Amino acid sequence: MATNKLSFEKDIRPMFTDIDIAHMMKAFDLSKRADVMQHAFAIYAAVSQGTMPPPGTGEQWTKEMCAKFKEWEKQGFPP
Repeated sequence: MATNKLSFEKDIRPMFTDIDIAHMMKAFDLSKRADVMQHAFAIYAAVSQGTMPPPGTGEQWTKEMCAKFKEWEKQGFPP
């Protein structure tokens, strides 16, 4: 089974809401591929454990969303 080629613009960026981006802006910019790449380990840990987005501020990531993020990382963070 072939793995679909993922991209930051098409697949990953849309998973971050405007609220997510605004909330994290003081630390890094979730709308920027370079920032997300640099903090990928921490982002994945937070979304897969359900601590991001904070409870009550947005929709928690599904297992499928977490898997997509991890697959994007495995693919070398394509733009």
